[in-house]
Amino acid sequence: MTPRPSASISIIIPVLNEAAVITGLLAQLRELHQCDNEIIVVDGGSQDDTPRLSGALADRVIITEPGRARQMNAGADIASGDTLWFLHADSRLPQDVDQDADQDVIRQIEQALSGDSSFWGYFDVRLSGTHPMLRVIERAMNLRTYISGIATGDQGIFCRRNEFVQLGGFVDMPLMEDIELSRRFKAIRRPARIKNHLTTSSRRWEEQGIARTILLMWRLRLAYFLGAEPLRLARWYGDQR
Repeated sequence: MTPRPSASISIIIPVLNEAAVITGLLAQLRELHQCDNEIIVVDGGSQDDTPRLSGALADRVIITEPGRARQMNAGADIASGDTLWFLHADSRLPQDVDQDADQDVIRQIEQALSGDSSFWGYFDVRLSGTHPMLRVIERAMNLRTYISGIATGDQGIFCRRNEFVQLGGFVDMPLMEDIELSRRFKAIRRPARIKNHLTTSSRRWEEQGIARTILLMWRLRLAYFLGAEPLRLARWYGDQR
């Protein structure tokens, strides 16, 4: 698809071998083409059909070196929107609205960033699985973010483009780039919160075990806040998966 000259919101999706899930998200986002918004998929060198599948549904598909922070910065560099919205490929838009879910999401982002309330924000998150413990986990995640003001990438971080550029975008690091960005943003202004839930895949929790995944996430976060190098954490995370 040919991109429009300018957009209100640029939706940036970093991908790497996401053929199994990317069309689900892009199909939901297609309705946004009725508004002044654009969809940018940034591929980190997929070896599957991700680029081809994305090309049929997104405004732009670009190829970069792998690395989520690097990919999202590359998408931001070519984005024309006044607002940037970063989504993971396995995210799904809120469904707990009566109609026009996509348009409702856009209105909520615009309202969240209107005036001087904040220049960035996030969505509450819901995990896709049905296990009762997942309901406990997602509530804890949402409460943690509300209290701390530190959002994660699966919560669909959005921000004004000007502030994103002025503050240097994502730091090119292999892990915790979302936490690092949130900390810098929060030092200036607390985030706006949208209570409609983005759904994110619970596959990792279900495949690796809920208790084991919780412990791993806590250990990684604690190590990061205590000053551990992100590269070492990324290697550790990879070894534990």
